Amino acid sequence: MAQDLFEAPDYYQLDELLTEEHKLVRDAAREWVKREVSPIIEQAAQDAKFPISIVKGLASIGAFGPYIPEEYGGAGLDQMSYGLIMQEIERGDSGVRSTASVQSSLVMYPIWKYGNEEQRKKYLPKLANGEYLGCFGLTEPDFGSNPGGMVTNIKDMGDYYLLNGAKMWISNAPFADIAVVWAKNEEGRIKGIIVERGMEGFSTPETHNKWSLRASATGELIFDNVKVPKENLLPNKDGLGAPLGCLDSARYGIAWGAIGAAMDCYDTALRYSKERIQFGKPIASFQLQQKKLAEMITEITKAQLLTWRLGTLRNEGRATAAQISMAKRNNVEMALKIAREARQILGAMGITGEYSIMRHMMNLESVVTYEGTHDIHLLITGFDITGIPAFK
Repeated sequence: MAQDLFEAPDYYQLDELLTEEHKLVRDAAREWVKREVSPIIEQAAQDAKFPISIVKGLASIGAFGPYIPEEYGGAGLDQMSYGLIMQEIERGDSGVRSTASVQSSLVMYPIWKYGNEEQRKKYLPKLANGEYLGCFGLTEPDFGSNPGGMVTNIKDMGDYYLLNGAKMWISNAPFADIAVVWAKNEEGRIKGIIVERGMEGFSTPETHNKWSLRASATGELIFDNVKVPKENLLPNKDGLGAPLGCLDSARYGIAWGAIGAAMDCYDTALRYSKERIQFGKPIASFQLQQKKLAEMITEITKAQLLTWRLGTLRNEGRATAAQISMAKRNNVEMALKIAREARQILGAMGITGEYSIMRHMMNLESVVTYEGTHDIHLLITGFDITGIPAFK
């Protein structure tokens, strides 16, 4: 079992911009990943199985709802801390970060922001400590980039709502205890509703044969005349803006997480280049390898500055959805390019499970299109600067 020798790059001394609490939170997550994730993650990816044993550990480092107030079981941290935790977890694996992102931004966030006090007290503490795991039902087989076209629906039956439809590509679905589901009512208005495992007509078949996010569980949500109690409806926000608000939080976490994957690929390639001898000297001494490494650290540093500023704006309540889209798109593309370049530095060894690079590369092929595709995020920026929507 390979030892995790990761050393985080900080070319512009960005640690000086962080508070002591930020660094303590980040370092705790980093050490936990080294101790609990790195030793098992390659085998989990090979087996295409989510390592359920790490759930309590994720809870212990505050990965589930880190910004949720302490009165509801959260850690009461700020947005910078949330980003740093996601960075460290994705340094370990994108699939593990996906589990934490979904739990935090797509399940706990809407219950906290859009739910009532009874719902917050009932669900949030158990989600924060890992007793419950959740998933987020928005994407449908025929509606991905256009979620407003969803056909999943609820009907008011007097004492309960009757839910019908299906969701697809849902992280955590196979083992989720609850699902925050978005469906249209009789008037065509999008509503959020909490569906619990065990409700008759609710099933979660797993998606198999994935080449990406293999250590993350993905599945469908099937609703066949599911009777959902009326008290499970999220009362404080509806319309498409409600799920999109959750996605803003998730995309923010992804922008940080992608840096973690990139840092891991860079650190691996840098260390390997100093140890690999060809033509009588380390390959790190050759110009083309130095070009690759220099470009990697440059792009990582730019992404770090981008997310630090975005985190500052999020803490101040001033970050826009378009700004978050820009960071998500830029940073995932950056990480993908670095993974590919790092793989080349390692040559044939780069495709093996002895190193993390190929796993990161495959994972990032999902990250680049989920929570809004690469192209959609580009068009969000285009809409923001021109005022003209190109995706409608």
